[in-house]
Amino acid sequence: MSAARSSMVRPATKGASWYGRGELAAPTDIESAALRSDRFRMEREEDWQRLEEIIRRMEGGGLRKVNDEDLLALPTLYRTAASSLSVARETSLDAATLTYLESLVQRAWFQVYGPRKGFFAWLREFIFGGWSRAVREIWLDTCIALFVMIAGTVVGWLLVAQDEAWFYRLVPVQFADVRAPGASREDLLSTLDVESSTNGLSVFAASLFSNNAGVCIMAFALGFAFGIPSLLLLVHNMALLGAMLWLFNEAGLLVEFSAWLSVHGTTELFGILLSGAAGLHIGRSMAFPGNKSVLDAAATSGRRSAVVMVGVVIMMVVAALLEAFPRQLVAGAESRFVIGAIFLIFWLGYFYFYHPRRVYAEAAEMEE
Repeated sequence: MSAARSSMVRPATKGASWYGRGELAAPTDIESAALRSDRFRMEREEDWQRLEEIIRRMEGGGLRKVNDEDLLALPTLYRTAASSLSVARETSLDAATLTYLESLVQRAWFQVYGPRKGFFAWLREFIFGGWSRAVREIWLDTCIALFVMIAGTVVGWLLVAQDEAWFYRLVPVQFADVRAPGASREDLLSTLDVESSTNGLSVFAASLFSNNAGVCIMAFALGFAFGIPSLLLLVHNMALLGAMLWLFNEAGLLVEFSAWLSVHGTTELFGILLSGAAGLHIGRSMAFPGNKSVLDAAATSGRRSAVVMVGVVIMMVVAALLEAFPRQLVAGAESRFVIGAIFLIFWLGYFYFYHPRRVYAEAAEMEE
């Protein structure tokens, strides 16, 4: 019995030598935790290593170095690793395994969900397909905005033709210096003359860009109110144009003014048209969201319209340069019409007839 008692007491009384007892045995729960950690790692280590190898190849050379089989397995392997990380955190596995899984899941997330292209890759996609595709997708809003712009021009012409006082209501003061009702033909023609030098034209171009871009951004930003303010802004701006057309027509200078305007107008008016259409696109999607919620519809149309607006800013830069340099330096209605026609054909061809070989389906799916 004493032997039995000693055998029962010995494991429990293995104490530290500090107290004159035997050494304590390692607690059984620590041993079992270590065994669970080893077993957990061994059962999943093969998938982790495969995921790590795929991520390493993607980090080194992108998708070109990953075969189709591994690419298809990537989402599943990522979810498996993320699940393993969750289990490791809940069960307090060893720190080394936990650190390894956190690093692996973070790298895998970046490859699966993170940004996949740099600025230059984005710019190449934007110019060679993304911008023109976004413009084509808002074709209905573009048609509505074009109709409103034409109607605004006609309204401005008719209002001033019936009562010249409307000219001063529609045309800002800075535009109605010499160009006002009652001005002589010579005075109006002098405003269409070329400049004798290029001094100050760069500053002029910067101010024109600021003004034109402000109008476009305003037309786009007002689209959240179901697009109505955007259409009203288009009507107001085009009524100004109608008033100016009437003024020069009364002096027998309609052709000369149209040529002078066409140099930059085909680009500038096209940009204003697209900015109004982009704002209308957001407003129309909010008013008629279809089977989507209003927020989802606004988000989808907003992303598409934002792409259009990035391009509109580029068009405003081009219009400002044309307005400051060729329009001020090129004489002759024929030459000015040629410049305007070239840019109009270019924009129409790019937006509606240019279909790049590579279709950026991934971007389209993200918008949906």
